[in-house]
Amino acid sequence: MGDVVRIGSRASKLARRQVAEWLAPVAEQFPNVTFRREVILEGGDQDRVTPTLAEVAKTAGGSAFSTNQEAALVTGQVDVIVHSLKDLPTSVHEGTVLLTTPGPREDVRDVLCGSTLAGLPKGARVGTGAPRRVAQLLALRPDLRVEPIRGNVPGRLAKSAKGGLDAVVLAAAGLNRLDLMPAVREVFDPTVFPPSPGQGALGIQVRVDSPAARLLAATGDPLVDACVKAERALLAELHGGCSVPVGAWGRIGVDGLLYLSATVTSLDGTKQVSAAGEGPVDAPEKLGACVAADLIGHGAAGILAEIRKA
Repeated sequence: MGDVVRIGSRASKLARRQVAEWLAPVAEQFPNVTFRREVILEGGDQDRVTPTLAEVAKTAGGSAFSTNQEAALVTGQVDVIVHSLKDLPTSVHEGTVLLTTPGPREDVRDVLCGSTLAGLPKGARVGTGAPRRVAQLLALRPDLRVEPIRGNVPGRLAKSAKGGLDAVVLAAAGLNRLDLMPAVREVFDPTVFPPSPGQGALGIQVRVDSPAARLLAATGDPLVDACVKAERALLAELHGGCSVPVGAWGRIGVDGLLYLSATVTSLDGTKQVSAAGEGPVDAPEKLGACVAADLIGHGAAGILAEIRKA
């Protein structure tokens, strides 16, 4: 690696902002290291990948938003990957590891642009590409017509304004990072509309025992890390991913304990189970597993089985 650390990320403006957000304090901490950004296109960004990456991606078990980046990391094309953590599967590629999650974490909440929820007329058309958001919207407003919408954040806002949609659901984190919060009409309460596990957080992935891993081992925020580890442990226990409507929110209370609340919602919004718990900050995975077990005990397994069968 020498004095150069190659940072991989997606091509979007949001990805560039995320790299800059992570890199600012890190570059200050390591002034003698040169950090260089490398763009890696994902399946969600393009239709084709290079043969080398495609071969590795077959075993990566990743997603449309992380597979090629993990492959580039494994093959040594880059030294570090900066992910949007909610897009990263709970099981990372063999031979890689996530560093302690950086802090501070961006706003975890989902927002509505174009209208408030109460202000939407019956049968209004609302855009979102996420099954979790579809399910949670229909649980609150079963009369809505939820329509798929994809693309980057500015593109989704434009489609909302010009595509005949009455509103669109987005993550506050992306809008904050792109200075687009003025477009927000309503911010959802995360206890009612819990976010995707890891939402608002960055995932910093390196090869195990690599020079970059050793250099950056002491970076990150242990409290933010505990919150996202609890959320991701819950998701892993439920065998979920970005296509499963699981919402989870971890936070540190004034008493210093780690709190976790979560919901599982059927795709049509008619069934929803919730659970919550608290525990010590140094045992986030245990808390995630306990809250997941509580969800299963209240009927989440049946909801998830129906979704997977469908």
